[in-house]
Amino acid sequence: MSALAAVVPDTSGTAPWHTRFAYLRDRGMGASILVAALSSAFGVLLLSATGFIGAMIAADPYIGDSGLALAVIAILGVILLALALYVAAIVTANTFSTIVAGRTRRIALMRLIGATARSQRGEVATQGLVVGAIGALVGLAAGMAIGALGILAAQRLVGDVAYDVAQPQLLIPAVVVVLTTWAAAWVGSRRVLTVTPLQALGGSVERAHDEFSRPARNVTSMILIGIGAALLGVGAMTGMLSPLGIVPAFLGGLVSFTGLVIGSTAIMPPLLRLVGRLFGRTAVSRLAAENALRYPERSSRMAIGVVIGVTLVTMFAVAAETAQTVMIRSAETAGYPQERLEVLDQFAIVMTVLVGVSAVIAAVGLVNLLTIGVVQRRRELGLLRSLGLSNRQIRNMVLLEAVHITLTALTFGLILGVAYGWAGAQSVLGSVPTQLGISSFIVLPAVPWLTVGGVVLAAAALTLVAAVTPTRLATRVAPVEALAAD
Repeated sequence: MSALAAVVPDTSGTAPWHTRFAYLRDRGMGASILVAALSSAFGVLLLSATGFIGAMIAADPYIGDSGLALAVIAILGVILLALALYVAAIVTANTFSTIVAGRTRRIALMRLIGATARSQRGEVATQGLVVGAIGALVGLAAGMAIGALGILAAQRLVGDVAYDVAQPQLLIPAVVVVLTTWAAAWVGSRRVLTVTPLQALGGSVERAHDEFSRPARNVTSMILIGIGAALLGVGAMTGMLSPLGIVPAFLGGLVSFTGLVIGSTAIMPPLLRLVGRLFGRTAVSRLAAENALRYPERSSRMAIGVVIGVTLVTMFAVAAETAQTVMIRSAETAGYPQERLEVLDQFAIVMTVLVGVSAVIAAVGLVNLLTIGVVQRRRELGLLRSLGLSNRQIRNMVLLEAVHITLTALTFGLILGVAYGWAGAQSVLGSVPTQLGISSFIVLPAVPWLTVGGVVLAAAALTLVAAVTPTRLATRVAPVEALAAD
């Protein structure tokens, strides 16, 4: 009975608050709160920045009546906020999927004593709601404080522009983050429905490759990718006539990338297998490469977050570089002074920094999932150590796993980023007559190699950071203790 009590929570409502919220100390919950806080703070800062810029434009005697400028700023703000929430939702859903996989035995025990799968799933969703609320409130407070300081500094630089920092609409990102985190926890906990009471007798946490098959999910992924590609094509062709081609192109990018995320368990393992051949044939390198293939769900969750971050940064960098090249060529043709194009450089820098927030959220997801994965594989790592692998070999194996996933995701993300960046630039600037590209209205992507180099260096740093905590955890427990763990 004591063993059963250790894994069955008190649901009577009479337990102390610190006991009822003990799940917040679980691996992954802290990172989920951080993701929610980053998303909420980013939304608050974005609304504050766009609001202040709008106030500046309204106060300008020359462009104060420009509704187009205000509309463009508002649209960019909505797109960036939607991207950040999109990334946060994927990272959160992946985190809760991994957490649920680690709770398989506990969920099975609850089913054994009469709990329903839906009640267990509701419990996980409630935890997501609490995590989202905590993160959203922290992010709201931090975002308002940073926004107030930033606006104060901006007012000293550009003049006294009347703007009230405390705006009611700043609550919108916080509310959306709470709902998004709750929905992501609900989606991430869908595996609860497949856990059976008999699994209480086992200790499996992830389905192996031969147990994993979702043809319906793969078909849905292919359909979404096809629809998204068609919309991207429509956007690129419409862009030859009007900048409004960005609307179908944006929708196409969102739909096609959602298809890639849904089908990641079918797309990423072959890519991981291809990259794994570069690691050599030593025992440690082969173990590191095979670990990603044995559990496609876990490895795909880790990789797709990095793919998202790299794709977003590369996409905006390529789009900005291509736009700048097109505008310079157009200015040369029309005889306009190129000094006016310096604004594009500043705008590109600001956009890259803003999109970088989404990349940071994705990076947090990788570190979090890799750490949870090591914790859930204590028995496996203990067995490897009992078979003769040294602490150094275990550390190298975990590090190689991180390198394996990051390198695969980096390459895939760079390719997708260039493709999406070109599609975005073509859908907006295809109507600008230049001689840059295949024809007067089809431009070629301009790749900002400096930014690409920065992405590669950031990915290398991420690999090292992501492997620090897992490698320590992997070698901290004695083999006998790890083998005895549930």
